[in-house]
Amino acid sequence: MKQKLILIAVLFTMPYMVFAQDKKEIDSTTLSDVIVYANKFPELIKHLSQSVTVLKGSSKLNLQANTGDVLINSGALFVQKSQQGGGSPVIRGFEASRVLLVVDGIRMNNAIYRSGHLQNIITIDNMILNRMEVLYGPSSTLYGSDALGGVISMQTLNPVLSAKNKTVISGSATARFASAIDEQRGNIITNIGGKQWASLTSITYGSFGDMLQGKQRNSKYPDFGLKPFMVVRNGNTDTAIANPNPSKQVSSGYDQIDVTQKFLYQPKENIQHIVNLQFSNSGNIPRYDRLTDTSGGKPVFAEWYYGPQKRNLAAYHFNANKLNGFFQEVKAVASYQDIAESRISRKFKSNNKDSRWESINIFGLNFDAKHYSKKDELHVGVESYNNFVRSTSQRQDILTGNLSKITTRYADGPTKMSFNAVYAQHTLLINDQLTLNDGLRLNLTKLDAVFADTSLMHFPFTRARQQNVALTGNLGLVYNSSENLRIAAIVSSGFRAPNVDDLSKVFESATGTLIVPNTDLKPEYTYNGELNFNKSGKGYSLGGSVFYTLFRNALVVDNFTFNGQSTILYNGTQSEVFAVQNKAKAYLYGFSANAAATFAKNTSFEGVVTYTYGKYEDESGKVPLDHIPPVYGRFGIKHLEKIWSAECYSLFNGWKRIKDYNPNGEDNEQYATPDGMPSWITLNLRGTVNIGNNLMAQILIENITDHNYRYFASGISAPGRNFVISLKTNF
Repeated sequence: MKQKLILIAVLFTMPYMVFAQDKKEIDSTTLSDVIVYANKFPELIKHLSQSVTVLKGSSKLNLQANTGDVLINSGALFVQKSQQGGGSPVIRGFEASRVLLVVDGIRMNNAIYRSGHLQNIITIDNMILNRMEVLYGPSSTLYGSDALGGVISMQTLNPVLSAKNKTVISGSATARFASAIDEQRGNIITNIGGKQWASLTSITYGSFGDMLQGKQRNSKYPDFGLKPFMVVRNGNTDTAIANPNPSKQVSSGYDQIDVTQKFLYQPKENIQHIVNLQFSNSGNIPRYDRLTDTSGGKPVFAEWYYGPQKRNLAAYHFNANKLNGFFQEVKAVASYQDIAESRISRKFKSNNKDSRWESINIFGLNFDAKHYSKKDELHVGVESYNNFVRSTSQRQDILTGNLSKITTRYADGPTKMSFNAVYAQHTLLINDQLTLNDGLRLNLTKLDAVFADTSLMHFPFTRARQQNVALTGNLGLVYNSSENLRIAAIVSSGFRAPNVDDLSKVFESATGTLIVPNTDLKPEYTYNGELNFNKSGKGYSLGGSVFYTLFRNALVVDNFTFNGQSTILYNGTQSEVFAVQNKAKAYLYGFSANAAATFAKNTSFEGVVTYTYGKYEDESGKVPLDHIPPVYGRFGIKHLEKIWSAECYSLFNGWKRIKDYNPNGEDNEQYATPDGMPSWITLNLRGTVNIGNNLMAQILIENITDHNYRYFASGISAPGRNFVISLKTNF
């Protein structure tokens, strides 16, 4: 059945799939002239051997609920969700700490990025995004640790100088309203531009209510996804009462505010100084999946939420080009990030509220320089990021106010981790048709975690230190014909050093399942081979890639013993002990195909489809690798006119059968049906109109059929029929 679904998806979408992202690109006869920033400096895509997807445009980037939804609706990536306020991207079967997030050239992945499901991407305000690029496959040569599956690089808007001999004030205001998620969201951007200096200010506030799921259900699973109960506090006790609307996912709403401030000083045409300040702060974000857990017919938790998630960034960027000397372009970034996260939970009918707080301070420095000659380009760089982690916790009796000690999530003493590297990337234009890419990176990572208080867990150690050296590289060859055919082959390697989350975490992954620290961990490595192509012509484009990845020293969660015991009492529950271990080797393979065709004036078919397969091996045999999504994609029809546009499109996922779930990983089979996660397809309609020169209105109807569905490994159902209105005005 799986093979049939894949074949049907490929045959159905191949005439319609999209490589280009707008009308101008579809009509172009030279898609390979597209410029990308995958190698940190502007580069023609025709010279790159790595697969890259570029997302641009207001509809794709800015008029979405959050940055995770940008990726979902592009069809370029699969995204898992444990709660509405989240989104965990998956690239070629790798997720969370095995995918590197980058904003404005600054590494977001920090020492506590976990390997499960990660919601940090929503701390990037999509309303200030200028472009996103997805780099597929190991990208450690330029980006270092964690880029096992690929990189998601996000670029925010920069200030704009005045083209006149006077200061000019301009900007935009955007409002977005959505019915199924009770969304009210607004953004205002102001740009003040002078001849040599400019300022850009962006403020976004969003409020999201409890999400309504679709009501049209599979007859075989009539109750799948329903929220039949809700927990209320009556006096001094918890009570589970009937949810008056079981399709309403009670306790899934949240709010968030994002502020970006940038200053640009450009004393010369080729010199830029940019100060980049970003602030993101959410309210409490309910962990919806945990709030649906039951035991013995009763809720497991009365409360479970992420406390306000804060991301503060301060950075200085120096950019120079057209320089005399060996290096013609130089980039330098000095950055500081202050991150705060917390987890608060209280079990049903318990008065004990457990709070665990993490704060991370990250100091970063990047320096990149590029040399151009007639046939050669040489890019060299150095990078250093230093993480300082503090983990604290407490238990409070909500009746008496008494405080007591509980285990911290991570090592509670001074904990630090550093990422340091030197690297070089080389491009050789062999002739008009052949281009060689090659690069090397030398990485040094250090970790020092102190377990100051071992009175509760009785750790058999008080300190964990690691130092790992890794050498990674890539080698690729690109062929460009005069008929706009591009074929590229690449072999590359990636690595990920065990971080504080891997090495020192104490974590109840599910009720009765406890993950404990394991200090004997080593880096993970991937070795990848890929062949990709794209062909463009008058009014059409085709593209695709196939890959095979070996995953070695893979960190997997498996049975473990703690102080000689396979089960221990934790939070009042006798729990089976697990730990992260280098126990497996794995392999993954798959393909992606995309194309576009203009079949009438200003009208085109478009779409994309992706398939991934993966298994890992240990002493017990072969087991499905977790984080492997089912076949997924997007296809649609789009019509563009001067002042209006319309699009009808579908998103789809294939079946993920329960036999293909990982038994001990992060696939969350408890949130699926007994047979796995059913396949689904949505029908969506979008219309946009420009009213005058300065006002744009968009009406979007998502999931028109009100289908009930859930993304694989997710603990919350997707929105039902959703009416979305967006208004944007420029001034």
